[in-house]
Amino acid sequence: MATPRVTWAQALAWRMERQFLDPLGAATPLEIVRRLCGVQAQVASSAELAVRLRRREATDTDVAAALSDGLLVKTWAMRGTLHLLPADEAGVFLALLAAGRSWETPAWERYFGLTPAQIEGLRDIVRNILDGRVLTREEVNAQIVQRPGYEHLADELKSGWGTLFKPLAWQGDIVFGPNRGTRVTFARPEQLTRHWRPVPAADEAAPRAIRAYLRAYGPANPAHVKRFVARGRVSGRTLKHWFAELGDSVAGIDVEGEPMFVAAEDVDAIVAKAPSSTVRLLAGFDQWVLGPGTEDAHVIPPGRRWQVSRTAGWIAPTVVVGGVVCGTWALTGDRVEVEWFSERGWTPLAGLESEVERLALLVGRPLVLAVAQSRPPVS
Repeated sequence: MATPRVTWAQALAWRMERQFLDPLGAATPLEIVRRLCGVQAQVASSAELAVRLRRREATDTDVAAALSDGLLVKTWAMRGTLHLLPADEAGVFLALLAAGRSWETPAWERYFGLTPAQIEGLRDIVRNILDGRVLTREEVNAQIVQRPGYEHLADELKSGWGTLFKPLAWQGDIVFGPNRGTRVTFARPEQLTRHWRPVPAADEAAPRAIRAYLRAYGPANPAHVKRFVARGRVSGRTLKHWFAELGDSVAGIDVEGEPMFVAAEDVDAIVAKAPSSTVRLLAGFDQWVLGPGTEDAHVIPPGRRWQVSRTAGWIAPTVVVGGVVCGTWALTGDRVEVEWFSERGWTPLAGLESEVERLALLVGRPLVLAVAQSRPPVS
């Protein structure tokens, strides 16, 4: 049987539909976060906007309500960054991060002065500290450094990166609780929400996680999954093994000469999909660009990556047309300032104005569009 062939325009149009971008829908925050395999929440306001921009009607309390109800949890996940995840499926993705066992490497032990056995001990310590309680990070830290062998961690535990807590998060020991004022809190996930499910073994979780990824970000290959989940934390060999274990549940597809994979049940829909010209304003740190990775030249033109993926890991809000990033935008007062990539040709003013009207409803005040041309990058 011949391998189905599609264009990238078709593939991106199908991906936009799957990600609730074309058309917009009435999906709940839980449904959106589940479909996207998590939403990066390093910047809470960006995560909320990423969800709201995928809904025809949305309020500024929707995501907070899903967290309060325990439908969503917030924890360190893909690429070591904070994410919103469905409470009942979070462990599926955390298992892939835990599989890398990055905290057992000699480099980790040299840097933090903790052996793998001490990390296991830290898990027990923190679980005991949090048993039946939701505590601020400072309260947890204060108790950790009182334990023999962990006194030297005082400064490292204060780090905003939370590196020492990530192995605990990936093994399902902790998640973030409700903020106490401006302070973050930690909790045991099974005590925070009745929807929590234990973190499964990686080989059990991988088929579910990869299929979910392909159904939102396909067509894709193992390198895409590696960039999305863990980068250096899971080996390429392991990912190829996991792909091979998927068997007939995935299918090969040719996208303009590039061999890719999709979920088997999605082949016909992708082949039949017509290209899209829909304009969308997307939030900073949006899954549209983080899912395939900012290196993906089909989503972000290579010469423009620096304008989207900026210093200190900042991911700019983007203007997407037919799935391709064609500019960036910023909200300055009552102005939506679009920087249009001039090599993309004409500026779709009607589409941009429509998106600005929609954004105005979400932020609750009138907004005006201002467009500037960004000159082509120097080759």
